[in-house]
This record gives sequence, C-alpha cells and structure tokens, in this order.
Amino acid sequence: MKTQILKSFFKATALSLLISSSMPTFAQPTDEIIAIVGSSAILRSDLDQSVNELKHALAAQKREVPPEQILKMQALDQLIIRDAQLEQVKRYGVKVDEQSLNEAVLKVAEQSGHKSLESFQQQLDAMSPGTYESVRARISDDLAMQKLRQQMVMSRIKISDQDVENFLKSPQGQAAVGSQAHLIHLRIGGEASAEELNKVAQQVRAALKDSNDISALSKKYSTDKIKVEGADMGIRSFSEIPAELAARVSNINVGQTSELIPVKDGIHVLKLLDRKSNAQKAIVHQYNVRHILIQPSEVVTPEMAKQMIDSIYARLEKGEDFATLASTYSNDPGSARDGGSLGWVSPGTMVPEFENQMKNTAENQISAPFQTQFGWHILQVTGSRDQDMTKEVQNRMAKQILGERQFDSELDSWLRELRASTYVDIKDKSLDQKAQEQEAKNKDN
Repeated sequence: MKTQILKSFFKATALSLLISSSMPTFAQPTDEIIAIVGSSAILRSDLDQSVNELKHALAAQKREVPPEQILKMQALDQLIIRDAQLEQVKRYGVKVDEQSLNEAVLKVAEQSGHKSLESFQQQLDAMSPGTYESVRARISDDLAMQKLRQQMVMSRIKISDQDVENFLKSPQGQAAVGSQAHLIHLRIGGEASAEELNKVAQQVRAALKDSNDISALSKKYSTDKIKVEGADMGIRSFSEIPAELAARVSNINVGQTSELIPVKDGIHVLKLLDRKSNAQKAIVHQYNVRHILIQPSEVVTPEMAKQMIDSIYARLEKGEDFATLASTYSNDPGSARDGGSLGWVSPGTMVPEFENQMKNTAENQISAPFQTQFGWHILQVTGSRDQDMTKEVQNRMAKQILGERQFDSELDSWLRELRASTYVDIKDKSLDQKAQEQEAKNKDN
C-alpha cells in the first residue's frame, strides 16, 4: 500500500502542488526537526506540506484518503526516501545538464499557459520572490533522482541472450515483431462425456496432421452427441489471435498441430499452416569510419588540443598514414589500437556533431578537424553499405520490453534497500512505524 501511494504521488502531483511546495517558506518558531536522514533534516513544516500534497494527489485520483496518522507516516516515509535519494545524488555526483533542465521547466510552464521561461518566472516571482528558482531547484532534484534511479536500476536488470530468444518466440514477442500465422482451428464439443470428447479429440488431432479438409473431418467425426466444427482462420497477426490460442502455436513448426486445449465450450486443436515474419526490413545505411581524437586534460589545455589536432591534420594532408597517426596520438584507446577504426557505424550511435560530419564526408576523404563534447576529431569514411539490421532491431526491442517489465520491481527493491541502508533517526516516535510495532508487541507480552 505504501509503495503504491508513493508511485501514485509521483505520477499525480499537479503543477499547483509543485509551485506551492516550492514557494519560499520560513521555519516557524514552533517548527521542529522530526527526522534526521543522513546529513539532512526533515522539519515538521516539511511533513505538513507533504501531507497536504498527498491529500491533493489522492483526491485527484478519487482514491480514499487514509486516516491522518497513517497518512503522516506515509508522507514521512516518502520524505525519507526522497532525502535518501538526494544523498545518493550528491554521493555519485549526478548532474542535470542545463538544456534538459530548461526543457523540463518549460514543460511545467506550458502546463500553466506560458510560452516562455521568462513569463513563467515573472508570474512566479510576482507571487513570492524566489519562487521560480525554488521551482527550478525542485525540478532539478527530481530530474537528478530520475537519472540516479535509471542508472542504479538498469545496472540491476540482467537480460540474457536466452531471455531475448525466449521472448521473441513467445506470443507477445511474435506480436511485437509483427509475425503472422495461418491457422486451422477445430472445436470438439457436445453432450457426450468428457472421456468420449477427449477420445474423439485425439482422433481429430491425429487426422488433422495429414489433412486440412475441415468439412471432411467434421463429417467423419461428428455424431449425435459430438459436434466437430472448425474454420480456416487465414493469415492473422499474433496480436489478433486470442492469447490462450497464440500461446499454443508460438513454439510449433509449420504443419504441426497444437496439444489439445480443453476449455468450457469443448476441446480445441490448432494446426499451423504457415508462419510469416514482418515483411518490413530494418535496412540501415552504415559507415565504416576511423578517427583521431585529441582530448583536453589537466596537462593539455583546450588551446593545446586544438593546436595538436591542426598539426595532425596538416601531416595527413601531406600524405602521412592515418592509422599510424591514430595509433600514436589518438586519445580513444579502444580505436587507437586498431588504427583509429570504429568499424561499421549506424546512424544514431554517435553524438550529433560526429554523425553530421560522418554523413557529409565523402568516402576516402579526410574531414577537417571538428569539435564534440569529447574533444577534437578528425575522421575518415572508408566505406558505406546498406545493412539488414532487422534481427538486431528486434533484439533491442525485446531487451527494452523485458527491461521495462523488470524495472518497477527492481525499482521497488532498490528503494527498499536504500531506505534500509540509510541512517534515519525519527525524533517523533508517534511517526516511527517500527517503534509503534515494538510498543504494540510489548503490550501484548
């Protein structure tokens, strides 16, 4: 229950709550510390604010609001988990880049009818000076925690090649990649006993292995008490086939029949006549690329890095060997060992500046020096090709789906572990669930 409310809160927090919770407040003389989390403190006013936010979030979802004391304990636990994550953000130095932060703040601004950050800032600061910076800081914290959770949880998710293969063979996987099946579907039903129905169903299944004539099979095996009927289902996507039937044919070969499928209206059996993969291929134009990278460092200033790349470029123009210069000078150890080779590169795998230069450099020509976030580069495209990447695309899609399935459970586990490993001292024992449980246990004894 506690985790569900926590998830719902993050999903349902409205703009007004974000703004109200970010407006500058000053601790009242009667304010007090109710919990210590790591190196931070939670005040009574923080708890009151969080309780109000939870009430609004639950009301917005039309969910029942728990009793006040339970709500306070849940709100406090939520604050503890938030502070514990922020402690980890500081520990691991998780940073949010300015562009991502501006985009996130602009989305919030647009929800309130503003088209620019400037007008949004003017409105908030007119309400109370400093509110805009507080809103911005809170959004920055949320983005940093999201980035932290993504890094921590994804590192816990393990998806093997066998997991991917099994998924792609499953009905869900077949539906996801657009596979189709041509099926014959027969049903054996009637007023006969279960034993008699099963006996006839076994006979029908055996006959179906050698015949696709539904009419002949129905005529041969139907009796006064038993009715055999069926249909050619035609070519259908796995997403269009009922899940309980799709599961029976996802692992059989063309020409084979399924096991008998007993359901309320009789016994079903399927035969797979044909299987078709998605005709749409993922053809990707790839580039065979090698590069030389010069990075600024503690001993190499940005100016020196630019001078070095210009010097290397001049030597290349005079005819010196690219691979030799890459092996000698490049700061990319992975490619330098292979003469600067990055192998076959697909669009979308490199930073935009590198990809743009790669696409606009003629084969066997050497680019002029250009800069990315990693430093100064020179690249050469030694070839290009159209490559069928359908299998790789399907594998990536399968890993993404399997990862999303595991993410929530792994996130819950990580948050519980984080909560358990974080130093927490709840000063107000009426809000300490463990203390309450221990007190109740002592009374029972």
